[in-house]
Amino acid sequence: MSATNQYTKTDRAFVLGIDGVPWDRIHRWIEAGELPNFKTLADEGVGTPLRSTTPPTTPTAWPSIATGVWPDKHGIYGFQKLNKDYTQQMNTSADRTQPALWDLLSPSLVGNVPMTFPASSIDGTMVSGMISPKVNRRATHPPEFASEIDAHIPNYEIGLNWQQYSGEETRFRNDLTSLVDARRALMSRLMETDDWRLFFFVYTAPDRLQHLIWDDDVMLEHYRQLDDILGEVIEYTDQKGANLFVVSDHGFGPISKFVNLSAVLENEGYLSQTERTATRGSLDKLGITKSTILGTIRKLGIDDGHVVDTLPKPLVDRFATQVPGDHGLYDVDFSETVAFAHGPSHVYINDTERFEEGIVSPAEVPSIKRELMSIFSALTDPETGETVLTVSDGDELFPTDTHSPDIVAVGQDGYEEKTKLANDVFEPAGAKAASHRSEGVFFARGPSVKSRELNSIPDLSVVDVAPTILHSVGEPIPETVDGEVSTACLAANNAPTMRAVSQSVVDDADAEQTEDFDDVEDRLRGLGYME
Repeated sequence: MSATNQYTKTDRAFVLGIDGVPWDRIHRWIEAGELPNFKTLADEGVGTPLRSTTPPTTPTAWPSIATGVWPDKHGIYGFQKLNKDYTQQMNTSADRTQPALWDLLSPSLVGNVPMTFPASSIDGTMVSGMISPKVNRRATHPPEFASEIDAHIPNYEIGLNWQQYSGEETRFRNDLTSLVDARRALMSRLMETDDWRLFFFVYTAPDRLQHLIWDDDVMLEHYRQLDDILGEVIEYTDQKGANLFVVSDHGFGPISKFVNLSAVLENEGYLSQTERTATRGSLDKLGITKSTILGTIRKLGIDDGHVVDTLPKPLVDRFATQVPGDHGLYDVDFSETVAFAHGPSHVYINDTERFEEGIVSPAEVPSIKRELMSIFSALTDPETGETVLTVSDGDELFPTDTHSPDIVAVGQDGYEEKTKLANDVFEPAGAKAASHRSEGVFFARGPSVKSRELNSIPDLSVVDVAPTILHSVGEPIPETVDGEVSTACLAANNAPTMRAVSQSVVDDADAEQTEDFDDVEDRLRGLGYME
């Protein structure tokens, strides 16, 4: 045991991440005795809601959990970052600017954590998660571990696209079960390594399931599978004498309608769509749009990502501007646009200093921001009269970053915000049954954890997770953290110690490795194929 751990009972922490767990459901099932291993956590440790980021999304919340800071410090606001020329690039591990738990606790075993591609050269083993193009040498550290996965878990996949299963519930549930089984096989293989201080492993399947199926019986069956996995982890952490933390990046809840932010901006005169040039008009009349082209490519059995990957980026960008569609960037006339939306819930004012075709002077930004916040806050559903958006000032949410979104507009219960161009502000959610909510879950159990009544620790947020974990194993806290140690759930009563850390934690080799990923995912999204 390390000298820094003199006030704690273990120097090991196991973080079991479960994407998109709704607190209200898990709480109810625990009290009903449906999930015995989750009940063990609640009875012998701590269980409480966990407040997510704003907006509550995977690409922002998992880095916040891992670093203990909000997005304005770790640098990741979404799957994509917005450039000065309105183009987009996928965010990767190279964009995270603050150290994660696996940089501070070593050796570490890290599996399937979103936004970790390309895998970092950590002291230990890493298999990157969501946004990885595939399980290849860049997705694992050491690189040769990819071959080991291929040999021993040949059906291992990064994830499933739930949208491809609309109307095929049985096939979807079967494939999701197979996905979880393969993920569990990887976790079990990593468990064979005894040399670790941090074990951080994430299951993303609940998020996929709940987007398509919001049904208590179906969900409970899936959570029973996760409960069985949790039982294995509890037994394992008991054997290793480790603290166990179970966290979700956000919660979940049903939706019925989409709210198109770009339509609001256009209706109010702040956004202009690209005029129909002769080319765009002719293609539109022929029914040739970005969506129909993508559909044709798929019907031919050609991987659209591969097609886009083989094209030079300038050609892709030019093509995207000529083919009509509803993309919130490529189909906007920025020379006539005061403000625009960028996924999933960010609104930017088109100011002259920030953007190449900006038309708003920096002096006008505050007043325009107030106007827009008032408009979005007052937006109501004409069928119910209910307000539909929670609106936040980007400067208040992200005070340390001058390039953060100007406004964040998040759908309230029953509504999900969208940034695509559309004729109507409201439209049915269609096959999407549910989406993200702010209230996720936090559980803790182990030698350093003090047992508390269920739901007895208020106001815990995702940025509190990392400092709490570090303090539970006697490690000093980076002085840059935004979160606080939740002393209410820890047995030790000593004050946390602080330490200085380097801001940039990604080496040049990691940065170079992102290029092939950008050429697949970013260009695919840039064509409007993915929102």
